[in-house]
Amino acid sequence: MTPSLPSVVQPTRVVRPSSQPESIARRGPGSATGWRRPLGGGRLLVIAAGVALVVSACSGGAEQTIEPIEPILVGDVEILTDPSGTVASLSVETSVPVACAVIYGTDDSFGQLAVDSDMDGGAHENHGPLMTGLEPDTEYSYVLQGSDSDGTIYRSDIRTFRTPVAAESGLGTNIAPNGTVTGASSEFSQQFAASQAIDGDLGTEWSTAGDGDDLWIEIDLGQEAEISGLAFRTRQMTDGTAITDTFSVIIGGTTYGPFPTGTEPVAFDSPVIGRTLRIEAEQTTGGNTGATEIEIYSAS
Repeated sequence: MTPSLPSVVQPTRVVRPSSQPESIARRGPGSATGWRRPLGGGRLLVIAAGVALVVSACSGGAEQTIEPIEPILVGDVEILTDPSGTVASLSVETSVPVACAVIYGTDDSFGQLAVDSDMDGGAHENHGPLMTGLEPDTEYSYVLQGSDSDGTIYRSDIRTFRTPVAAESGLGTNIAPNGTVTGASSEFSQQFAASQAIDGDLGTEWSTAGDGDDLWIEIDLGQEAEISGLAFRTRQMTDGTAITDTFSVIIGGTTYGPFPTGTEPVAFDSPVIGRTLRIEAEQTTGGNTGATEIEIYSAS
């Protein structure tokens, strides 16, 4: 039986900073080891206990100029929180190309860092650092900062946002992390391996090597399960490519769908029994399509 579609919330789009795939915080929640230095050998401003510390550039050892970031912001800073309350993406455009980062925490001592860098490095104008390791229903403080190719550092005042109460799907437990990816249409690189589509970490992602509509992935759950629903969280690039809009799933030789992608799972009319799933893209915007996470729910 083909399942009916519930009302589905459109996916929270996590903005990526270039036409190349990138996972902002792939080293795990709270990691501050994955940041990149801006052009010219300068380092980003570091915040400690609410105090701005300037680390001198490699050339000359002179302190960098610090400017307020507000004059170079194009529009408002938008915080896109995930319904789980565990991740949030900061979306903003700057009039000056900068290498961007966000320092955040539950108070103004911060302690966590999210970077906005692409695989080629350097500065750009569209930014989307992904803040991971968040707690639901919690207020966070953050500082947005960036460095341009001339060594000028831009910094905001301390701002705040609040994560939502964790949403309940009503479909049971996500059992996808217990499974194994047995095949995929392609992988952009090991950094964007297909296994990251079911690792339970919204800070990592799977990217294909330009498969577009030809994306597919096969998952073995290890044993038969009563599958009540699933969600496909699509990745996205700032140029509008890599978005998977709809997908279908094959379980036990029967095809279900197409379904819309999103942060909220789609539900089957009744549980579907199966061990292996093949998920295929139906409609995409082309390019390096993939998934930040695929969730498979079981109430049993």
